[in-house]
Amino acid sequence: MSTITTSDGVEIFFKDWGEGQPIVFSHGWPLSADDWDTQMMFFLRQGYRVIAHDRRGHGRSSQTSDGHDMDHYADDLAALTAHLDLKDAIHVGHSTGGGEVARYLGRHGEGRVRKAVLISAVPPLMVQTAANPGGLPKAVFDDLQAQLAASRTQFYRDLPEGPFYGYNRPGAKASEAVIQNWWRQGMMGGAKAHYDGVVAFSQTDFTDDLKKITVPVLVMHGDDDQIVPYADSGPLSAKLVKNGELKTYKGFPHGMPTTNAETINADLLAFIRA
Repeated sequence: MSTITTSDGVEIFFKDWGEGQPIVFSHGWPLSADDWDTQMMFFLRQGYRVIAHDRRGHGRSSQTSDGHDMDHYADDLAALTAHLDLKDAIHVGHSTGGGEVARYLGRHGEGRVRKAVLISAVPPLMVQTAANPGGLPKAVFDDLQAQLAASRTQFYRDLPEGPFYGYNRPGAKASEAVIQNWWRQGMMGGAKAHYDGVVAFSQTDFTDDLKKITVPVLVMHGDDDQIVPYADSGPLSAKLVKNGELKTYKGFPHGMPTTNAETINADLLAFIRA
């Protein structure tokens, strides 16, 4: 396996396929680089170099007991891009991965980056606060942690079977293969990392990170996202970055890179080539 070791001794697994301009994919919680397989194969065939890593505590990376916060996630991504000496990279982040991309750019700068894409992403801030009244109550995320601690295997079956892919909507046709693949990826990672990760993706405020970003940013969000509600995420992020474009997908769910891959891939390609 291809891995790098971070400054605090964590092994980060990554895939690195092809040649050409690099596209770096950051996955959602609690998944792994495998969640990007459809996008990686598509862009590999388009002549790009495609790279994806398993976040610390996720997938095949070390199941360390600490460091499960956005600063460490961003530092790990920076270590990977430096190790591979990437230049003019396109960074694409889904859900929690979108937060990782925003914090990476805000914390480490844009020297290696050409463009960025935030898909169904958690920025600017998910949790409800006095300054963010449209956010979700903290009790929602406390409940996620409680379910995770009680039965991770059952929780990882229920989430993709229901709201993650919109399979709970009337007329939706659930894919058993997609559900099982989500469960497989989740169970590969560490329970402690995933438990702590709930706080990382829900309580981190990315406002200042977004304000620092000057490279072109495409914000892609479905208006039927039941995990990261549309109104308090996508439109706000697109306004906070200096050069942002918002693309709204009517009826698309949180997991739209999987359920609507053909549409998402085509729009990603158009943005990258523009």
